Formats: sequence, structure tokens, C-alpha cells
Amino acid sequence: MATAARTRSAAPTASASPEITKAPEVAEAPEVTRAPEVAEAPEVTKASEVTEAPAATEAPEAAEAPETTATEIRRHELADFLRSRRERITPEQVGLVRGRRRRTPGLRREEVAQLSAVGVTWYTWLEQARDIQVSPQVLDALAHALLLDRSERSHLFSLAGAIDPAPGTECPSITPALRAMLRQLEPIPACVQNSRYDVLAHNRTYGRLLCELDAVAPEDRNIMLLAYTNEQWRSTVMDIAEVTRFLTAKFRAAMAEHLAEPSWKALLKRLEAASPEFRETWARHEVVSSGGRSKIFRNVHVGLLRVETSDLWLGPSAGPRLVTYVPRDEETRERLQRLQALVLADED
Repeated sequence: MATAARTRSAAPTASASPEITKAPEVAEAPEVTRAPEVAEAPEVTKASEVTEAPAATEAPEAAEAPETTATEIRRHELADFLRSRRERITPEQVGLVRGRRRRTPGLRREEVAQLSAVGVTWYTWLEQARDIQVSPQVLDALAHALLLDRSERSHLFSLAGAIDPAPGTECPSITPALRAMLRQLEPIPACVQNSRYDVLAHNRTYGRLLCELDAVAPEDRNIMLLAYTNEQWRSTVMDIAEVTRFLTAKFRAAMAEHLAEPSWKALLKRLEAASPEFRETWARHEVVSSGGRSKIFRNVHVGLLRVETSDLWLGPSAGPRLVTYVPRDEETRERLQRLQALVLADED
């Protein structure tokens, strides 16, 4: 009986499943999941508020590429320019011993640093386009060590963004030994020109060959300027039209490697302003490579001169060169000797 009673009392509790499970109340999916409220994609993502690319990036202010890029380009141009100038100079040109195991064309970085009295690491950084400051004094020392001419020196200071403390400094490659050689070549006229046709040095017979060159201001001693603007020079040259056309073609070919250099652009602008003949010849876009050729001059002091010009480059690349005017016949040789005698007489 007791067992039966216990069974009867437990049965109602076990069977009261309708109140425990009540599936309709527990499931009530609409209230538990409520997908529309949980997802609410518009509020969570709100792409227009999260991304807002124009406000977040503001490319025009963040990039500021023009100024940064220009600075980097100038540093790399400076590095390439220094390297090219270093590689064109032989050790013998600066009084150094070549040695047996030299693989580097031209000078080593350590040698440039030694010649210019700067640290090797510092100079290496310059050729690596590192962001370092360069003083005008150091640039001046590098210009001397690398034997830069006036145009190259100007280009060096422009790339470094510095002011040249001594603009128009004479080409350091015009050494006392080279001047002595120019003197020893007399009565053969000879001069040293750079690739822009500036006359950097000359001997006495060359000074009287085409015009009174010593009476010309140093900044005007340029073959292109003389050929188009100096009447004495033009009257001395036979067949001036052909000569100026040939010179202009050589000048255009040489300028291809110096288009961005201020000194070259300034010379071109000056020639265009001074000579309609130059403007017309320049517009032809003719080019010709450098080389010797026969020339005939009618010198105001000694008469007709027939010469052969020769160029002797003073480095591995196009730069300063020694130009000589060798007589083609005995009559010209004698007349050049007379020209030399006139120069010596004037000096006495």
C-alpha cells in the first residue's frame, strides 16, 4: 500500500510536462531571435560613416608628393653627378699612384675624400643620396678635387641647393703644368675649352689668332658667342656661314647631356636674344659629332693661315679638351712664327 501511495504521489509530478516544457512560450522565436533588431545592418556597418574615404585619407594634404619628390630627385642627381665626375679622373691627373689592383674606373671614393679633406663615410653618403646637409665650403673642396670646370661647378652647387661662394672660379684642371704646355706649343695656337665651348685657357698666339681675345671679358670668351657676336672673330674666319652652322650643330649635340643645367640654358637664351642668325640655324636641329677639321683664317696681323684643328680630351668623358691649330703648310708655319714674334714684341 505504501508503495502504491508513493507511486500515486509521484505520478502527478512526473506527468506535469505541459507546465515545464510549454513549447509555445519557450520557442517564441519572434522575441528571442528578432533578426531585424540583431542584424540592424544599417547601424552596424553604416559604410558611409565608417569609410568616408575623402575625410579619412585627405590625399592632397597627406601625400604632399611634389616637394618631397623634388628633394629626393635632386639628391639622386647629385649622387650620380659626383660619381660620374669621380670616374672620369685618372689617379695620375691628381698626382696619385694607380697601383696594380685598381678595378674602379677613375678615382676611388676614399681618394676623393682624401683630396677634398672630408670623411670617407660622409662622402660615401653623398654618393648614396643620403639626406645630409652640405656646406658651400665642402662643395668648393669637392669641385677642386674633381677638377670641375665652371659649368660643372655651377651645376654642382645647383644640385646641392647652395650658393657658390666664388662663382666663376677658374677651372681647376688648368694646372701650372698645363699652362706650361700651352706656352711650349707656341707658335702653334692652342687653347683649353670645356664642352660648353668656354675658353678656359689659351696661349699667346691663340690670343691673337681670331681676335684680340685678351680684350674680351672672361665671361664672354665663349666660341659660340664669339662666332655670332664678335665682328673681329667673324671677319677672320673664312666662310663664316658654314663655320657657324657646323659649330651650332656641335653645340646642340653637346647640349643633349646638359639640358637642365642653368649655365647651358643661360647661354642658349643669350645666343637667341643676340643673334637672329643663331635662331635660324638653331631651328634646323642639326647635330654633328666633335672632331678635327681643316680651317682657313685671314688673320689681321699676318694674313692667310691654313690650319688643322685637333682635340685632345683631358679626361675619359666629354669635358675640358686641348684644342690645337697645326699649320698645314710651310707658309702658314712661318706666318704663325711672325704672329708669335709680334706678341713677344708687344710684351716687351
